[in-house]
Amino acid sequence: MPATGQSTDVASAQDPAATAGGPASLEWRDGIVPVSTRFDDPYFSLADGLAETRHVFLAGNGLPGRFRDGFAIAELGFGTGLNMLATLIAWRQAGRPGRLRYTSFEAFPMEARDIARALRAFPEAEAVAGPFLDAWAAGHSRFVNDGLEVEVLIGDARTRLPGWEGRADAWYLDGFAPARNPELWSDALMAEVGRHTAPGGTFATYTAAGHVRRALAQAGFAVTRQPGHGRKRHMTTGVLGG
Repeated sequence: MPATGQSTDVASAQDPAATAGGPASLEWRDGIVPVSTRFDDPYFSLADGLAETRHVFLAGNGLPGRFRDGFAIAELGFGTGLNMLATLIAWRQAGRPGRLRYTSFEAFPMEARDIARALRAFPEAEAVAGPFLDAWAAGHSRFVNDGLEVEVLIGDARTRLPGWEGRADAWYLDGFAPARNPELWSDALMAEVGRHTAPGGTFATYTAAGHVRRALAQAGFAVTRQPGHGRKRHMTTGVLGG
């Protein structure tokens, strides 16, 4: 795996407080796209997952225009790390000084070899994935790569997010589809997302499900339905207190 930049492994993923549901259970569609057998849902869009990430999570949160030293991103659903790698590419291209913080919550982590296989579909992301894959394969969930500080909190977000001490300037809400993974879109968890958002912070998600939009509005966000990516007609964004 080609690598650029530097990585520092700073903590082990084997946190006794991180109670996960177990490793990801996968099957491969056309030998390319990983599909969760637990949720019967693919890990990324069949219509160019990297382009969808850029449309939904980056542009949906006004990024990279809002990047600054100390800017904090949080994510529900780490998956293959594709969103993180797209963020790293955007951060490098923006050329901002300082560091970006990236925290993700993942209950069913994929193994490094499966992530590496999935990323072959995206050469641009694969080209910067080396330090991340090395850290992940070594059992580490925290690392630094070219100014991007990443921490993946392994375990059920319903128990891990309430105890998280951070607040995000931007949220990537990227769990499996609400109809298949309703626990990650519950009213209670969306309220925690709002509670862990900085004033004026934002969220973006690929889903436009009505109950998700209502829960996020109840959590304090001004919610807007936006054009989706590819065949998806709509997605959702929001601003806290906007």
